[in-house]
Amino acid sequence: MSDHAAHAEGEHHGFAHPAPVWQLLAVFFALIFLTILTVLQASFDTGNMELILSLFIATIKASLVILFFMHMLHDKPLNAVIFLSSFVFVALFLGFTLMDASAYRDTLELKDVDSPRSEVHSVHEDASEAHAGETSGDESAAAEH
Repeated sequence: MSDHAAHAEGEHHGFAHPAPVWQLLAVFFALIFLTILTVLQASFDTGNMELILSLFIATIKASLVILFFMHMLHDKPLNAVIFLSSFVFVALFLGFTLMDASAYRDTLELKDVDSPRSEVHSVHEDASEAHAGETSGDESAAAEH
């Protein structure tokens, strides 16, 4: 029998890229740590650096997931080059967008609004007053006739 036929009869090799449990746990705890770091850095006022820090931490987390959980570390080098080139293009797109967005920040017009509920309440009051005025005007016109 050929090797292929013997292989098809139920010989199972198991997982393709076995990783030691300690390595998977180390990556898991690194991801947990980076998630906590992301939440903590969001509570500090870092100004314009907040977005850069968040994207940097997210990139590290995505790299860990890709390398270890998607097994890109043990895959063919061509697949890694193609995958990493997509990250480069995403970084370029985000970078150009962020450079352009800062040019328009000063032209945004912000409106002062006390509360959405008070605004809705005042609209309902204005409508009910207008309706009451129309009703009383109709009644006085009917009384004159």
